[in-house]
Amino acid sequence: MPSTTRRSVIAGSLALPFAARAQTPAWPNGQTVKITVPFAPGGSVDALARLTQPGLQQRLGTNIIVENRAGAGGATGASFFAKTAPDGLNWLYVFDSHAVLPSLMKLSFDARKDLDPVMLVGTAPMIIACNPSRPYKSFADVVATAKAKPDTLTYGSVGNGSLGHLSMILLGKKGGFTAQHVPYRGGGPAVSDAIGGHIDLIIGSAALLISQVEAGALRPLLQTGPARLASLPNVPTAKESGFPDFEALAWWGVFATAGTPKPIQERMQAELTATLHDERVTKVLTETQQITLLMRGPDEFRKFFEEQMEIWGAVVRENGIKPD
Repeated sequence: MPSTTRRSVIAGSLALPFAARAQTPAWPNGQTVKITVPFAPGGSVDALARLTQPGLQQRLGTNIIVENRAGAGGATGASFFAKTAPDGLNWLYVFDSHAVLPSLMKLSFDARKDLDPVMLVGTAPMIIACNPSRPYKSFADVVATAKAKPDTLTYGSVGNGSLGHLSMILLGKKGGFTAQHVPYRGGGPAVSDAIGGHIDLIIGSAALLISQVEAGALRPLLQTGPARLASLPNVPTAKESGFPDFEALAWWGVFATAGTPKPIQERMQAELTATLHDERVTKVLTETQQITLLMRGPDEFRKFFEEQMEIWGAVVRENGIKPD
């Protein structure tokens, strides 16, 4: 057997990166890339997809289409996506409901095994607000009323099993009060009824309620993030309002089909990060959608996603929550 020389070892080590690079799939190689949005047009996930579409299209040098597959709180589109080929030509944009679905209903896919986390785009708090005609000046007033008259105070959310619904249940458990949930099919009808005084409270994402709060049509009482929003500096967090360990965040993320080559996932993550740093995109997401951009990678996203499934899955199971 010939002896191994120092020169051959160096030559072999230098060749390794080139060999690895040669094995990297050519992507997207002029092929159309599809972003699946498991919600109807007009929502925050759809807005995120369409905001990032032009930048990704330019950076990847290929056509990108956004396809809306709404139904079952995001389950319909996610189920479809989970069966797509792991070739990097399909990506799934999701909302916080994605972490609740496995506990809320029987899915045709495994949320942990069939999808690879790519990026946690960002988070935003929920806001609890009331019609200005209501007597509540703080969330403590709400708690006192709900304790005095259990199940008479009403609150609206965007549906059974939504983050808003589950947040109010958990706040009730921690605060020793109960209130009557009024589920709506979307934020628009819920906001209209809150403004009209047909329900006592509404809980929704900051993006959903901020314009009505700024217009004085709704009075904000509480926000559920770790710190006060810059746009609502006078509205206390749950932690400041007697719930020291409570936090509930709406969030947006991107998944790939499980098995999508890591180099492709890494390229997508890099180009999406660059796109999100575009001044126009950043401005819309942070000011209009009230999103705190995080742009965290797969490992941090997976950990966050697991935690969200554990927290809200327990609320669903312990309270027998069913989908609409």
